[in-house]
Amino acid sequence: MSTNRWFDTGNFYTTYREEQRIFRTHLDRLLFSLFLISLFAWPLFISTSNRNMLVINNILIAVVAVYGLNLVTGFAGLISIGHAAFVGIGAYTLAGTARSIGESHVLITHAWPLMILISGCVGALFGAFVGLPAMRLKHLYLAIATLSFQMIFTWTISFMTFFNQGQMIAVDRVFWINGQVGRNEHYLFWYYVILVTAVICGLGVRNLLRTRYGRCLVAVRDNDRAADAMGMHPGLTKVYAFALAGFFAGVAGALHTYMFRGAGFESFTLHHSIIYLAMAIVGGLGTLPGSLLGPVAIQILELQMEHLSEWAGTILPASMNLATALRPLGFGLVIVLFLMFEPRGIANWWRICRSYCKLWPFRY
Repeated sequence: MSTNRWFDTGNFYTTYREEQRIFRTHLDRLLFSLFLISLFAWPLFISTSNRNMLVINNILIAVVAVYGLNLVTGFAGLISIGHAAFVGIGAYTLAGTARSIGESHVLITHAWPLMILISGCVGALFGAFVGLPAMRLKHLYLAIATLSFQMIFTWTISFMTFFNQGQMIAVDRVFWINGQVGRNEHYLFWYYVILVTAVICGLGVRNLLRTRYGRCLVAVRDNDRAADAMGMHPGLTKVYAFALAGFFAGVAGALHTYMFRGAGFESFTLHHSIIYLAMAIVGGLGTLPGSLLGPVAIQILELQMEHLSEWAGTILPASMNLATALRPLGFGLVIVLFLMFEPRGIANWWRICRSYCKLWPFRY
């Protein structure tokens, strides 16, 4: 590449190390730094309600969960319809520990970073266990296997008394340097915690894709027989893809439990698994920006459809019951339209905009 990396264009590299850089140019690094600074700084200058902060925190938690789903579905090419169950495993690992040792135990309230990490590791163990059928199954059969795991998780949580039969299991407020996090600072505190977690997980995924383990995921997705011929192990690659997906989902579940101060069954159903899959599809499978853009788009869509349903309910007669159907109708319509007209997702729009800015004013 040219000596001035502020104005680099094209894809000319002289070494493999240059090609594997996280940031192609200094301008990319500068824009990413400004983006991170704006994410950390805006709550200090813009006051927002707890309701809006809750929506933002839910988006960031979904970003962490979709990181894992994008690894297993987008990069490894494996269909997973039970991702919400992995999120629920992380949530109920924390909630079950709180139920056993007490919701105000020092391990829950003071060592909460350790509990988040433990929840992720438990999710990784279950992910690896569910990924074992991937060594023999493909496509629709693997999708049915992950769906079965979702059903097993649903039954287990609903009928076991240890998990309070799916009812809310409370978790106490956590402590920080200046003491216990109060009610007024609760959502703002967890915004920064979830944001830091999302940034670390995103950088971890990006660096994973630079290694041979990340390249194995893409190779197995493209052609597992060719990958096997080149010395890779497709079966083990699929298993650790599910393990990584379970780890990110477990971390997201623990963050969900801490933010809502408890875990309830209704947040980890098959409906939520479909939502996570829709986030990955709309954002863009096999792309890191898609893991961020997908949750933002789907959450905004759900909010807008909710407002539209409320508005339609005031106009349409109650006997038609169309207001109730508008939300799932709009949700399904968006997924179908993206699959038909933009299968690469919103991340492809971002790629086109970046390419245009780099090549302007030169024409294609």
